[in-house]
Amino acid sequence: MTQPHAAGRRTVLSATALAAIAWPAAAQDSGPSRDYGRGGPPVRYPDADVVALDTKRFSARLGNTSIRRLHTGMGWAEGPAWHATGRFLIWSDIPNDECLRLTEEDRHVSRRFRSPSGYSNGNTFDREGRQIACRHFHRDVVRYEPDGQLTVLAARGPDGPFNAPNDAVVHPQDGAIWFTDPGYGGLMNYEGNRLPEAARSPRPLIKEAVYRIDAGSGQVEKVADQPFKPNGLCFSPDYRTLYVADTGISHYPEARSIIWAYDVEGARLSNPRTFCSMEMDGRTGMGDGIRCDEDGNLWVGAGWVGAGYDGVHVFAPDGQRIGLIKLPEICANICFGGTRRNQLFMCAGQSLYLLPVETRGAHFC
Repeated sequence: MTQPHAAGRRTVLSATALAAIAWPAAAQDSGPSRDYGRGGPPVRYPDADVVALDTKRFSARLGNTSIRRLHTGMGWAEGPAWHATGRFLIWSDIPNDECLRLTEEDRHVSRRFRSPSGYSNGNTFDREGRQIACRHFHRDVVRYEPDGQLTVLAARGPDGPFNAPNDAVVHPQDGAIWFTDPGYGGLMNYEGNRLPEAARSPRPLIKEAVYRIDAGSGQVEKVADQPFKPNGLCFSPDYRTLYVADTGISHYPEARSIIWAYDVEGARLSNPRTFCSMEMDGRTGMGDGIRCDEDGNLWVGAGWVGAGYDGVHVFAPDGQRIGLIKLPEICANICFGGTRRNQLFMCAGQSLYLLPVETRGAHFC
């Protein structure tokens, strides 16, 4: 996928600060104003919900910007992905079986960008700008072609049909697609719709795992099954490490609320280890969608605890928590977007939030 020219860091940050000043925020009945463009009272800078836990290492906070809610009304927002050439964001509303789009030019939101979407969850784009989607209903990973056709890339692994693929990333060098299969979507019945009887199961069909689709042969290989519920995943800036969020702690006593790290050796993973724990101040929630910035910090959509925890947790490359973005909803998934890759989009519960930051995403989607 064609990437825009990378501007210098000073130019990027100046432009972001100016843009932040120009964007109004609006009022809610309680707490700080979050609704974009509604004409309410402004949020006082710096935004108190963007917290530097380590002021020396968390340098991504802009002093003159705030968290904005761009859109709301979804059943459960997931899977944001930025299309660099088209300059738009897509994301999933899983219960409503649709994929939405937001344009960079005027932040217009088009509902039913894809409907039905197969109750898709995670999205990303490949090197040619084609959308890759993980569909719960069909238990597969698909690609949408430029001519409108749909290509099923993976519907079963070496152990049998998938539970319900969840999140995916594309390696830019070889085009391989890496994805997780924790099984959440295949175990639930969506509002007004039921999974086919043959597709539903009260328990996972196969062991939850991480998979890789070879771009050349299309072969699907299982590359890791240590996580109990492998969920969000992303590469480090140099693509030498793969991070995987392990979830399920609120429903399964045997689950671990951690982020795994693996060494990437071509098509293989090695050296599985705990990168960080999602426990904070004696409270344990879950990390879901994850992305790295260009400095190697890991940004984790998190929740299922409540106020003061739900939002985005930022970890330094050594696994220490250095920053926190507090949201009024559970944050499921995140991505960096915008022309300069310095806009953090956050899918949280019923809403889509935005925070301009003083860093850039390591990758576009």
